Amino acid sequence: MNQKEAVHERLKEYACVAPDQMMQKLQINAEGITQEEAIIRRQKYGNNAPSAKNKDTMFYCIRRAFVNPFSTILFFLGLISLVTDVFLSSDYQKNLTAVLIIFSMLILSGIVRLTQELHSKRVADELFQLVHTTVQVLRDGQWVELSSSELVVGDQIRLEAGDRVPADLRLTGATDLFVSQSVITGESAILEKFPEALPKEPQKLTDYSNILFGGTTVAGGTGTGIVLTVGQETVYGGLTPSVEARKQRFDRGANSIAWVLIRFMTVLVPVVFLASGLTKGDWLEAFLFALSVAVGITPELLPMVVNACLAKGSHSMGKKQTIVKNINAMQSFGSMDVLCVDKTGTLTQDTVLLEYYMDILGNESQKVLDYAYLASHYSTGVGNHLDEAICKAEKMQGKADYYRQLTEKYQKTDELPFDYNRRFSSVLLNTGEENIWIIKGSIEEVARQCSMIEYRGEKTAAGADILQNVHAVVDEMLEDGMKVIAVAYKTMSRAALVPEEEHDFILLGYLAFFDAPKKSAASAIQKLHSLHVNVKVLTGDQKQVARSICRRIGIPAESCLTGAQLDALSENELPIAVEKTNIFAELSPKQKAMLVETLQTNGHTVGFLGDGLNDLPAVIRADVGISVENATEAVRESANVILLKKDLNVLEEGVLEGREAFANMLKYIKITASSNFGNICAIVAASVLP
Repeated sequence: MNQKEAVHERLKEYACVAPDQMMQKLQINAEGITQEEAIIRRQKYGNNAPSAKNKDTMFYCIRRAFVNPFSTILFFLGLISLVTDVFLSSDYQKNLTAVLIIFSMLILSGIVRLTQELHSKRVADELFQLVHTTVQVLRDGQWVELSSSELVVGDQIRLEAGDRVPADLRLTGATDLFVSQSVITGESAILEKFPEALPKEPQKLTDYSNILFGGTTVAGGTGTGIVLTVGQETVYGGLTPSVEARKQRFDRGANSIAWVLIRFMTVLVPVVFLASGLTKGDWLEAFLFALSVAVGITPELLPMVVNACLAKGSHSMGKKQTIVKNINAMQSFGSMDVLCVDKTGTLTQDTVLLEYYMDILGNESQKVLDYAYLASHYSTGVGNHLDEAICKAEKMQGKADYYRQLTEKYQKTDELPFDYNRRFSSVLLNTGEENIWIIKGSIEEVARQCSMIEYRGEKTAAGADILQNVHAVVDEMLEDGMKVIAVAYKTMSRAALVPEEEHDFILLGYLAFFDAPKKSAASAIQKLHSLHVNVKVLTGDQKQVARSICRRIGIPAESCLTGAQLDALSENELPIAVEKTNIFAELSPKQKAMLVETLQTNGHTVGFLGDGLNDLPAVIRADVGISVENATEAVRESANVILLKKDLNVLEEGVLEGREAFANMLKYIKITASSNFGNICAIVAASVLP
């Protein structure tokens, strides 16, 4: 039974019992554990930290610096040289020169690499320390703020929207609690969680409706729970090795070169041994000579040159406010021929402004803004730029009292947060006289739920001709690069939201937002194109918005595929369509990762620049996972490269540095291999002469 299955079995026990029974099993009470108990439990169950093999610990850095295919070959050849030139030679013929050169190169190359990676690790650790995760924990009967690394099994904690779940928890209480488990399952769906015991044993991770898994994110609501497993014992801890097992193309290339050397020596050594033995009759001398030939054909300085070139590139990028966590990523940087980026904050300034709030025919509408404001104000989901822009309406001159009175009149009773399947959010409000259900989100999805429209207070059935006029107004704004979302509502008697009843709404109007392209984006795209790096945009935004922004910065916008269109493609059509298309819109996190994987299957070295949880699967999958300083914790941990400024010009410099490192390594390999091969051929030919 692997770790994932073992954790799954252990969680079943707690998922099917009531919270009070679980507390008895864990020997805890409603006051929480004491500090003394926490120390004992930490010694028994371990720290709440990932497995050491999944982090850049000192041991891991040393192993990565000194243990690689080239170093392994040189180490064994050094031992052979030690045996042949020292132990099996007479005192007069003993020669330590070759042995000292080989082992000196091994040590120096490892030190060069280790020094650079420890420097990058220190900078990255300082960055992570600034944004370390804390959590509210019940200790000694009081709620205190502690680092998530201090959690132990049995701790009772509180979570709210935007929090990253620090360990595997069994819920004891929840209010409109919704969680994104994409980091665990790869699915984009937002799941609601409840504290009640499960009626039957769960069969898969998505069946655990009362368990929060470490590494997942609270998308909306609040909850309390008890820590069941910590650190590498969590479900996420069991998955992390497969996540970290992503092998750089450089590693694969290094392995292939090493195997070429090994195969060549496997063929050459027996040939030389037989030729020399048969012509001279001294088989011991022939054997030692064959081993010497194997030592001679190997480029002893290769590990030193490789690590020096990569370390130089990593150091240069550090001066340009870029942290390269693994110096092997420098070569992947250089060989990258496709860069996938999200749109918001990468190609744009990441400053979203609410430009228009209007009814279905494009006239300014205060009611649309009011309903959108209420939906955003009461949203407990992870904050986003659109909600922030809408809520700034209360800061408009003379509007503070107006919106205060509005929120006093409309009180929230229930909520369904936004998720990437529904593509809209829901909130239920009560005025004391009636319940109003408001939804806002994707135009297509919201309109699909509407059976009526409202215009100047009058409600009309949503006929095809009316919707055509509506789309004409919206399409014009989308073509201008604005992001447009729809607002709809309906009254109801029920005081709770049920997803199955998300239909028969009244379409009220739209809100239009604008996020201007960065001034540096166009020049950076042009530079990357000149380096033969194709930039592809992978975004969750609308198709027209993505095309408009790309058109302004020089990315060909003729072809664009949406997530729905991708799903409709066959396995044979997808690889072809991915090559021909530069813009992909309305994507889910799973689709972003699928596109990266398809490009890799087509033979490309793919980089992905992302910062949000919806980018995590793609960042993990890419050959070069790139993140930014203010990205979510999970994305920063998974990335190879961290940009301290989100600027595409830095990526262009990274490509150049990576290519320079690769070119220098290639020069050395060509020169040394040709020289050594010529020398060895001459020696072998001479050895068979009588």
